[in-house]
Amino acid sequence: MALFDGMMGNASEVDAKKAEKEIEELLTRQENVEHAYKLIRDMMIFTNKRLILIDKQGVRGKKAEYQSIPYKNITRFSVETAGTFDLEAELNIWVSGSGEPVTKTFNKQLNIYKVQSVLAEYVC
Repeated sequence: MALFDGMMGNASEVDAKKAEKEIEELLTRQENVEHAYKLIRDMMIFTNKRLILIDKQGVRGKKAEYQSIPYKNITRFSVETAGTFDLEAELNIWVSGSGEPVTKTFNKQLNIYKVQSVLAEYVC
């Protein structure tokens, strides 16, 4: 089911310690990963200081873009919950200086309220 969810554009939660090990070179000394979500190869990582979006590219995924968004630059965010027939929830994040939100899609099994709560803790 995880592969099917990934193909459908849905994310699922992954172990924060594993995610931290994967991006340890990007982190500052006082920074640690608190929550992480994976979408096939791409990742969305919440640290205690910023949001890191990882976009792996190419056939083998060796090329990657690491987008770092300090929480202070997030101007607003919204969640759209999954419905009875709609199997996915969405998180929209607006960053200062950008007109369009960053949108991430999550499967119905993932608690979108938890993701929103993590973001709210750092932004509000």
